[in-house]
Amino acid sequence: MNVLTQEDLSAVIQPRPKNAHKGTFGRSVLIGGNDTYGGAIIMSAEACVKSGCGLTSVVTAGKNHAALHARLPEAMVLDWMLTHELNDLLNTADVILIGPGLGLDPHSQEILKHVLHAQHASQWLVIDGSAITLFAQNHYSLNYPKQVVFTPHQMEWERLSGFSLAEQTVEHNRMGQKRLDATIVLKSHRTEIYTNDTHYKNPLGTPAMATGGMGDTLAGMITGFLAQFSEKEAAICAAVYLHSLIGEELGKENYVVLPTELSKHLPTYMKRFEHSKNKDERNDY
Repeated sequence: MNVLTQEDLSAVIQPRPKNAHKGTFGRSVLIGGNDTYGGAIIMSAEACVKSGCGLTSVVTAGKNHAALHARLPEAMVLDWMLTHELNDLLNTADVILIGPGLGLDPHSQEILKHVLHAQHASQWLVIDGSAITLFAQNHYSLNYPKQVVFTPHQMEWERLSGFSLAEQTVEHNRMGQKRLDATIVLKSHRTEIYTNDTHYKNPLGTPAMATGGMGDTLAGMITGFLAQFSEKEAAICAAVYLHSLIGEELGKENYVVLPTELSKHLPTYMKRFEHSKNKDERNDY
């Protein structure tokens, strides 16, 4: 087992090239947010944009478009009823996130099936929230499992792996990961990451983060990090660790840490670790 540390951040978050443009930092497509749960995909999009993704597009129910534009004008938006346009947009993506606020109705299921089929070999796919439940219920398969990240909380992992909460030991979790052949970010008060080769444990987390939308924010961060950083496993680890690090820091002065407040601090914290070139600097934070 490897324990995540601040070194995982400074290893990933490097100074941006002077000749960079928005395309340098990846294109992400985020899919979710039905008429009831639009806030979930908006929080994911905010985390994706503020973690540095170059271009972020959101595919969501029409009801959510005005709220998204008002909250996050940096993101583009597409109505999720427009199938042909969705195909075109998916083809542009480096990373696809599906699930935050997606819901479980037949249309949501059809979108998930479409995305699973459409993923191509150069793309990463992050599956979160209700998309995990739909995936488990329908026993779908993955075209490129090694380029898929599931981000379940423990109840979603029970549905996906078949292991009850009491059975979710490291040994069983490894077995579940091997069956899926994908990366598993298992969210809890101490989130764990399971890959084909390694098991990581996040030592950070605070009860102040126990509020709706925190997982949507993490999924957006993972998407943004995958879009812009070349070492993918390291990028996932860095996103998980930074999410909890900011939460802990804010939790020192706040009884509750709101997901949107965490996203607000992302650019500042990433700038800190861009400059963290030696051990002494890293230990200052």
